[in-house]
Amino acid sequence: MLLELEQDNLQEIIAENSNVVVQYSASWCGNCRIMKPKFKKEARENENVTFVLVDAEKFPESRKLATVDNLPTFAAFQNGSLKNQVQTNKYDVLKTLVHEVAAN
Repeated sequence: MLLELEQDNLQEIIAENSNVVVQYSASWCGNCRIMKPKFKKEARENENVTFVLVDAEKFPESRKLATVDNLPTFAAFQNGSLKNQVQTNKYDVLKTLVHEVAAN
């Protein structure tokens, strides 16, 4: 499942879903735009994970759930807790992060 956050409620989504991967991005971020189709591809291939696109500038409370000091940042949550996060524009790094939560 792929969701695009429309309100600052990422905490609720994480609480309701056991496996969540988030892409924190911004409209001006070129690497974010490059990674977005790859993030969507992972969402199609991993049905047991909830994927969420978060505009890091619009949703400050959702941003606080991970350490976002560079974009894009990808964060993996499992059973309500932050499991791991990476700041990357490399697809293989994103895939590794996704598989950390998808495998469980």
